Amino acid sequence: MQTETTEPTSGGELCAPRRGRPRSEAAEQAIVAAVERLMEEGTGLAELSIERIAAAAGVGKATIYRRWPNKEALLVDVVARLEEQPEPVLTDVGVRESLIAMVDDIRRRGLAKRSRWALKAALGQLDTWPELRQLYKERIIKPRRELAREIIRRGVAEGLLRDDVDVELLTEMVIGPILVRAVLWGEGPLDDERLPAQMVDAVLAGAGVRPSGGESH
Repeated sequence: MQTETTEPTSGGELCAPRRGRPRSEAAEQAIVAAVERLMEEGTGLAELSIERIAAAAGVGKATIYRRWPNKEALLVDVVARLEEQPEPVLTDVGVRESLIAMVDDIRRRGLAKRSRWALKAALGQLDTWPELRQLYKERIIKPRRELAREIIRRGVAEGLLRDDVDVELLTEMVIGPILVRAVLWGEGPLDDERLPAQMVDAVLAGAGVRPSGGESH
């Protein structure tokens, strides 16, 4: 008698899928939704114990530990899902377009933080939890910074950006203005979709054009 755990046949026909996978996905979604709900209700990150999350999700603690090694990893994963995911920056588009896409990613993340209470609450508490902040930096911030450096290096290699300015400084010049508006000046408007292009073009006008009259005064 054929069971519901039958594997694909040698002839390549697909049989009925295992039941475990849908249940696993449903449990994971329930856990993530429970964390979001608890944060939206005002529960602090330090108060989000595995026991409390498991109870809110209607699962056992073992179900959580099978997916995440600890609470910190779970919370970083939840925050990563809440954030706007970056658009892939393709190598076959121009440096200017890549820089604009990168700045627009930060703009959209700022809008998401303002509009989604759970994300705002989570990011606002990272500074009080060093372990969680370090995980967030490694998984969320570091890949985005490296992507920014990669685009800047490409601009320098293609002769579009000055090679006498440090790559790290150029990176900060590109992403700094949008970070100031999105993070430090939380009330600054971010809903103008033209903003990334305006910021990038302002930087390119200085960093992308070498003075022609010798030393500047």
